[in-house]
Amino acid sequence: MTLWYQTPADATVADKVSQGSDDPEWLKALPLGNGSLGAMVFGDVHKERIQLNEETIWSGSMQNSDNPKAAKHIETIRQLLFDGKYKEATELTNCTQICTGKGSGHAQGGELPFGCYQTMGDLWIEFDNKSPYTDYRRELNLDDATVRVSYQQGGVNFKREIFISHPDQAMVIKLSADKKRQLSFTCRMNRPECYSTYTEKEQLIMTGALSDGKGGDGLQYMTRLKAIPVNGSVIYSDSTLTVKEADEVLLFLTASTDYKPEYPTYKGRDFRNITETFLNEATGKSYDRLYQAHIKEYTTYFQRVDLQLTDTPDTIPTDIKVQNARKGMVDPHLYEQLFQYGRYLLIASSRPGSMPANLQGIWANKLQTAWNGDYHTDVNIEMNYWPAEVTNLSEMHLPLFSLITSLVEPGTKTAQIQYNKKGWVMHPITNIWGYTSPGERASWGMHTGAPAWICQHIGEHYRFTGDKDFLHNTYPALKGAVEFYMDWLTEDPITKELVSGPAVSPENTFNAPDGSRCQISMGPTHDQQTIWQLFDDFIMISRELSIDDDFTRQVAVAKGRLAGTRIGSDGRIMEWHEEYPEIEPGHRHISHLFAVHPGSQINMIQTPDLTKAAGKSLDYRIQHRKGYVGWSSAWAISQYARLHQAKKAKDNLDDVIEKCLNPNLFAISHVFQIDANLGTTAGIAEMLLQSHVYDQGNYVIQLLPSLPTNWQKGEFSGLKARGGFEVAIKWENGQIVDASVKSLLGNKCRIWYNGNYLKTGNIAKGETWKWKCESNLIN
Repeated sequence: MTLWYQTPADATVADKVSQGSDDPEWLKALPLGNGSLGAMVFGDVHKERIQLNEETIWSGSMQNSDNPKAAKHIETIRQLLFDGKYKEATELTNCTQICTGKGSGHAQGGELPFGCYQTMGDLWIEFDNKSPYTDYRRELNLDDATVRVSYQQGGVNFKREIFISHPDQAMVIKLSADKKRQLSFTCRMNRPECYSTYTEKEQLIMTGALSDGKGGDGLQYMTRLKAIPVNGSVIYSDSTLTVKEADEVLLFLTASTDYKPEYPTYKGRDFRNITETFLNEATGKSYDRLYQAHIKEYTTYFQRVDLQLTDTPDTIPTDIKVQNARKGMVDPHLYEQLFQYGRYLLIASSRPGSMPANLQGIWANKLQTAWNGDYHTDVNIEMNYWPAEVTNLSEMHLPLFSLITSLVEPGTKTAQIQYNKKGWVMHPITNIWGYTSPGERASWGMHTGAPAWICQHIGEHYRFTGDKDFLHNTYPALKGAVEFYMDWLTEDPITKELVSGPAVSPENTFNAPDGSRCQISMGPTHDQQTIWQLFDDFIMISRELSIDDDFTRQVAVAKGRLAGTRIGSDGRIMEWHEEYPEIEPGHRHISHLFAVHPGSQINMIQTPDLTKAAGKSLDYRIQHRKGYVGWSSAWAISQYARLHQAKKAKDNLDDVIEKCLNPNLFAISHVFQIDANLGTTAGIAEMLLQSHVYDQGNYVIQLLPSLPTNWQKGEFSGLKARGGFEVAIKWENGQIVDASVKSLLGNKCRIWYNGNYLKTGNIAKGETWKWKCESNLIN
């Protein structure tokens, strides 16, 4: 589980390149993180660059973007759509159902109130020794979340060890040599703007205030650096920290902002005291003590799951593996590493108490990050958390729920002002400032399905963990989302079914019967599916909490009246309520297949006709796809896995590996987005284990449902199934030879393999069902 390289990422080249996510050297650097502090380590011998991030480094500030004139036009738009007047409906929607102000700035919000997630800057370590070097190795060990760099200069062996500790909330850098007095270097910290540096109390400090997007100062931040040498000396100037002739040096870095995640202030945290306290506490401990605390906490999460697909030695540098993969030669170890790398990235960018992983996790190298580095709710942030439960990282899921609950208050105002509706609502983009208004264009910005989609994670977390305290805490947010849709849904005048709208099928366009090109319609399949899932989860959760009142009964009735998923004349799932031809047959979003994955309404066991139609829809979309969007291919892995089409699932996995990976295994979607990495990890898990079907009071646990034929031998342990089960499987020649299912909660289950049931009934809490032989099949 080590990413390793024989060359550094060139810090000098990277410094000269215009700061952007497509910087080729930044995409060679190695990521570290503890949920709140992130870093990209370049490993350059002569001039090390460590690019820094902190979870709340956001420009911008709170803004009131709800449109008070929007609500009075909703019924007119609906009637126009029901009457088939799409052109008129679209025009009215585009001018009335958008935010006030500039919104996200069309994904360029860095200087606007919406703001942008930004780099915190860089730590530069320039070494006095400029001589040539040999025996270079750079690595990121996923087992202990540590970057190591080693090389030889002039007969001296040098080593760097870098990790970011969650227990001690500090980055720790150990620089060493195997001969005395060999370490001489100068440290600087800077960022492209809004910074000053000075020294105080034997610390190098960088501080500043970001733009609030309104002409004033926004968030304040502070970064502190301190050196503790073995022998040698440390000299602090106004802007540098210099070490001379040391045997060994420990560098400690802490960072924070004054962001306070409490609506509506969002400011006031004592960042100066926080950074100083963490720095003083860390510098009072030995390296071994810091490292042991770091790995003890980290491995508690990471080592829960193991996956092996090959027992051959791993002898190829990671960047060479990526080069070979682009030629169609995928090293089996790359599947294992990419799976565990996604788990690593989630742990590094989303810890209990931190902000959730954004579009780039926690790693961004410029001021105007792609798409503002925000939280997209029309697939991206949800995809970030698809691997959380199944790969045994439930705790990493918690920051998402904190975000959801933080959006209830501003989202309630948006529901009232924008639509004159009850409950709370949000749209396809949000930020750390509580933005819940629509986007600046209705074609993509009127995604009112966002609360239903993001709240699906509440039900999923409970199914895996059985945590009723969690349900009590999140029930108000869940109920508020349901209240919005209960007020938002309207009756189709012909079918008398309940439909959502005006609404979009995220970012997709169709040819309307009146000849116009439209995005807006009534009852798009995506909305209907996500709302069904929300209502179904709400009913289940209310039952679990023994809540049975008029409202829960009304929701049950409304769920039964929702317009359902329909099959078109060509046998495909219809994306819209009517059979409109799509403008872009290979569109990157597959939102109308939400009910296949991540939802569960359409599945192989209970809905065979819809499943067949979903397969045709997915095939059609993939066949017409132009280019490769990493997250879209990653989503297709899980979709095909749910359809038990192992070859096609692996084909899309290979598309990610062969077409989207960078040398550091970051996956790109035109630009780097973390969702492709995390979605790929989730997809591999879906190929090996599924548990989304709940049938007659039993969680159906499907073993190896989409195992590729060329994964003939392998094993995994620690994956989780809904209902509170932990699963381990070993297979040879494509067939299970050993398996176990441990019950953590005592729920009922049915264990499925190769189309047959091996077990039906309870597994007592703490007990383990073990594979015996296929003669035990239950028909």
